[in-house]
Amino acid sequence: MSKLDRLDLKQLRVFQALIQEQNASKAASQLGLTQQAVSEHLKKLRDVFDDRLFLRKTNGFVPTPFAENLSIGVNKLLIDFAALLSPTNFNPKTIKGTFVIAATDYAQQVVLPSLIAQLRNQSPNLKLIVRDFELDKINELMESGKVNLAIAFPDYIPDNYPIVKLFEEHHVCVASPKASIAHKNPSLAEIASYPSIIASPSRPNFKGSIDDWFMQFGLKRNVVVSAPCFSIVPMYLETTDSIAFLPSRAITGSNLIEIKLEQLPHSFDVIAAWHPRYSEDALQKWVISLL
Repeated sequence: MSKLDRLDLKQLRVFQALIQEQNASKAASQLGLTQQAVSEHLKKLRDVFDDRLFLRKTNGFVPTPFAENLSIGVNKLLIDFAALLSPTNFNPKTIKGTFVIAATDYAQQVVLPSLIAQLRNQSPNLKLIVRDFELDKINELMESGKVNLAIAFPDYIPDNYPIVKLFEEHHVCVASPKASIAHKNPSLAEIASYPSIIASPSRPNFKGSIDDWFMQFGLKRNVVVSAPCFSIVPMYLETTDSIAFLPSRAITGSNLIEIKLEQLPHSFDVIAAWHPRYSEDALQKWVISLL
């Protein structure tokens, strides 16, 4: 028998579940099989592909490099099989399931309120999960199918992922109207030396996204507070004599005032991205069209 004759759809589904769960009992639960049945299917898969596919660790399995590469093709095959059994006409009103969006704190403020409103209005049976954007895990989450769409900045996304530019954004320097610098015309050197608050949601530290821009002028910022998200910074500014550089759309509705500067940091793009294997998925294409 050829290798193709020895494969069946259930084995591929077991493989996909093991890639996602990396645990035999969890994979069995996901598929409604016994753990013994999962082990039998894995044994056949190892024989077909002549690779161990998964190596045991303390609390489950870890895929081999061959299995990680194989998972991309297997997932595409399963999506194509599912498409064969699905209606050819996509109807948002009747689509069911769960769609997971990973978004930066900024995107959750600025992009998602409008998108969620449209999704709830046009696809009432679709359930949504919004999760924080995890820079160190985003590739793993999207490869495994645990995240369908990411909304972030270009530098946060793997190079091989399809993206769509949503809009261009820029930073503005802001402060509370009560701040001592609020009604002055400070130089860039004075701005750099003034107590500053930054948002560092991915990795807690005192390095901000525009530090390199200040360094072009031989300046280093006086960062005194590092916050975990953009949304909390306006509240900190209200209670401290300090400044912050925030994306212009993130200050809408706040009581902050913009401090005018002769020069501003370079603008940047806000994008949506997805794993290449979902590029032809009807639901994915529809959500992207709304964006």
